[in-house]
Amino acid sequence: MFRRPLRPSFSRLVACLAFVLVASARARVAEDAKAAVEVSAPAVTEKTPEPSPPAETAKVEAAAGTNPAPVADAAATPATAEPAPAAEPAATPPAPVAPKRATTEVQGLLNLGASLSERGDFEAAEIAYRQILNSAAPPELELKSALLGLAHMHRKQGALTKAAAIYERFLKDYPGDERTPDALLQLGRTLRSLGVYKPALARFYNVINSTLKLPGEGLDRYQTLAKTAQFEIAETHFQAGDFAEAGKFYTRLRLLDLAPVDRARAHFKAGYAVRLQGDLEGAITALRAFIEQWPDDENVPEARYLVAITLRELKRPQEAFAATLDLLRTEKTRVASDPKRWAYWQRRTGNQLANDFFETGDTLNARAIYAGLLELSSEPAWRLPITYQLALCYERLGITDRARTAYQVIVDGAGTTPPPEFLELATMARWRIEHLDWRDRVGQQINTLFESTTGRQAAAAAPATAPARAASTP
Repeated sequence: MFRRPLRPSFSRLVACLAFVLVASARARVAEDAKAAVEVSAPAVTEKTPEPSPPAETAKVEAAAGTNPAPVADAAATPATAEPAPAAEPAATPPAPVAPKRATTEVQGLLNLGASLSERGDFEAAEIAYRQILNSAAPPELELKSALLGLAHMHRKQGALTKAAAIYERFLKDYPGDERTPDALLQLGRTLRSLGVYKPALARFYNVINSTLKLPGEGLDRYQTLAKTAQFEIAETHFQAGDFAEAGKFYTRLRLLDLAPVDRARAHFKAGYAVRLQGDLEGAITALRAFIEQWPDDENVPEARYLVAITLRELKRPQEAFAATLDLLRTEKTRVASDPKRWAYWQRRTGNQLANDFFETGDTLNARAIYAGLLELSSEPAWRLPITYQLALCYERLGITDRARTAYQVIVDGAGTTPPPEFLELATMARWRIEHLDWRDRVGQQINTLFESTTGRQAAAAAPATAPARAASTP
């Protein structure tokens, strides 16, 4: 009697709770839908771009069919509209925003990959490019850019085989693309760096042919690419050791309408190719003409070095000596334009010629060049070794006082506890000072002994022979 009325009341209570929960849930859904319509409507007209969502978010939105763009149209509908037909915005005519977000995201990944490549973070750059390549349906333009960016990244990294493979894939998949000449040019450079010269030459010739087939809107750009390809052909012949063919191409390039920097470089490389063919006299003429015509070009220091060593090979030491001094005494205004390059070739030329003069016994010319080299830098790492060579020249010339002073400068410069890079040099300088002191002591002893012995012999023989020999002594 007691349990029968309890069960119906309990079930009714559960049913009431369920009804209340369902009703509140429906009301909450309606409120959320209304709030979403009211909040998202002005977001479409906002001009400030929002940050691009992550790739996973864009993919999920595209797969789910969510589309915030039509909310602007929904805002015009009455606020009391039923939330049930929420699927209608997906079928509305306006273009969806999800592809725009995806395009913005892909462009951001492209920019990120390029920035990381320039910074040398190749692993992260590859991840950025691979996200584009592995995405479901990337836009074709961005896909091409990702391929070229990934190839450039591998080339900069030194992974030349990977770079060449990606360039080949791009050319195979998009043979008529407007960036085909650029891809061919980079592929040719990559193959040349790998030492594969014939295929590299073929790619450079393909650059010239491809520029003839492309539309004429970018005529200036295609002409520049064609000229660049001709320059690369000459450079490839040069690196392959075919100096005669390289010289021909460089000479032709000088006749084209190139930028002054490119014409100067072609002139220099043409003279260099003549030297490498073995025509030393012709090289001297060509390189001197280059120096006279392009005195401010960046290749002038190397050209002066080539002139100096070529004159030395031609057994014209005084001309080689003069050419070396001209290089060491170059005006500071020209050196200031590229001090590192000038310093490198000045030091290399001076060291090579001075050492050569010293070894062949031309100590005076060697000393003059070493003295000029000493003025190139105030760094101890440069001055102390040159000072040692200069001291050897003084010692060989018999100027022992200046030699001893130069050796002492090295010892003082290295300090009481010389660093590892100066330890051996300081030890040798101390030994040379001790050697000079020993030579002086031995020389004094020999002179003293010789004078004393000669004096005794003269004193012993003086009474008997002095009158007779006095007349015959000159």
